Amino acid sequence: MPIAEYKDKNFHKIEDTIGIEFNNKDILVQALVHRSFLNENREFPLAQNERLEFLGDAVLELSVTQYLFNNYLNPEGELTNWRAALVNGTMCAAVARDIGLEDYLFLSRGESKDNNTKARDYILANALEALIGAIYFDQGWEMSDQFITRFVITKLPEVLELGLWMDSKSRFQEAAQEIVGITPTYRVTNEEGPDHEKEFTIAVYLNKEKVAEGKGTSKQEAQTDAADVALKIKKWKGPKIQILERKPEDPIG
Repeated sequence: MPIAEYKDKNFHKIEDTIGIEFNNKDILVQALVHRSFLNENREFPLAQNERLEFLGDAVLELSVTQYLFNNYLNPEGELTNWRAALVNGTMCAAVARDIGLEDYLFLSRGESKDNNTKARDYILANALEALIGAIYFDQGWEMSDQFITRFVITKLPEVLELGLWMDSKSRFQEAAQEIVGITPTYRVTNEEGPDHEKEFTIAVYLNKEKVAEGKGTSKQEAQTDAADVALKIKKWKGPKIQILERKPEDPIG
């Protein structure tokens, strides 16, 4: 069935953006179909994207693992943390936005109008993995690996510089102790909503200085958000680490 019959979206544009022309256009479209869309469009000819997401998740992890193994001699634990920062939902959602994937998603009317950033990031992250799965299914390993190298692995310098392999709260604490010699403290400044649906506002302090506030549906989430905002305000980068780049003459192990 022609692409135009699915929806008025120019899929050639996303192909141009990622530099890949699909042999089977249906696979590209299916990667963008959220399950909520099918609940409202029972006659839609394609399935939702969760099986492709399952495939893409494995391809993404292997590609990143192979790159880190081939290019760095750091211990396994450090490489594991770097990989986690490159393949987690936050990074996948960011990459999805970088390539404009949000404009091509097939969502229910409710999901389309939902302004919850956390929920949309989850959908975008899954769609990126589904896209990777679609590339692998349609084009094979080499093309999917090239896509991941171009759009995901290029985030590695940012991960290392900003310490994104650590959670925001740990990064802010290490930076605060190293730079100003103070351990951050957190205080709840507001609670809203019923017990089963509370939203917490938490402020982070350095001694008496209130640096930032964060929000979340749990105290831990709000603390992490506050620390993330504080890092941006202070413009503090991640902790210094030794990066052991592998030279061609170095052994594999």
